[in-house]
Amino acid sequence: MNNHDIDFKLVGDDMQFVEVELDPQETVIAEAGSLMMMEDGIRMETIFGDGSGSQGGIMGKLFSAGKRLITGESLFMTAFTNEGRDKKHVAFAAPYPGKIVPMDLSEQGGKIICQKDAFLAAAKGVSVGVEFQRKLGTGFFGGEGFIMQKLEGDGLAFIHAGGTIQKRELAPGETLKVDTGCLVAMSRTIDYDIEFVKGIKTALFGGEGLFFATLRGPGSVWVQSLPFSRLASRVFAAMPAAGGSKDEGSMAKGLFNLFNGD
Repeated sequence: MNNHDIDFKLVGDDMQFVEVELDPQETVIAEAGSLMMMEDGIRMETIFGDGSGSQGGIMGKLFSAGKRLITGESLFMTAFTNEGRDKKHVAFAAPYPGKIVPMDLSEQGGKIICQKDAFLAAAKGVSVGVEFQRKLGTGFFGGEGFIMQKLEGDGLAFIHAGGTIQKRELAPGETLKVDTGCLVAMSRTIDYDIEFVKGIKTALFGGEGLFFATLRGPGSVWVQSLPFSRLASRVFAAMPAAGGSKDEGSMAKGLFNLFNGD
């Protein structure tokens, strides 16, 4: 086994955080900004790349970091190492309402493919890279479904998704069509592609996106009910126009009318 063997506990329901238990000299890596709290005796260190040691020298690290930039992630990650003599705990929080899913990569054939913003934390030794869809058309038109992360290794990794998460097991040849934003992760055996929604009226007036992911088994698929992009668009649409709220019955409306002579 090349990865550190960490223990963990999930806390909460819809606003979860994961508490990782570190034995002496054990290390967990995480995306910058995901730390919630840690006990005394844990050393926090910014590292270049993912700290897996699989990049193969400085050029390999630069190439790996460049691929992380493509997914919109930082060049750096943070490593948390227990330098004490006793077990220590460090916790990482989910960035928005949803669920944290632990993934034992040794049970998934050593690799999981997930959305580019799904990764939260992992045992040291897990490699965080980029998975490119082989079909060129997907690259130009697939949107969220094109550039995905791949987590490789034999240790634990934690991914996060919005709303409720469901795991689906697909039999050989079984096909599932998913909105590209609702796809969280899939096992390495899944064959996937991005397809255009047929029918111009459906595309323009159906209220859905122009593309969906077609997933073909065998393998496991994880889907989410509330992608962050969908949540953000609803929040943005509900924001009041510039100049303050003028909702009926509000105090702000009365003050607005007073100063404008209404």
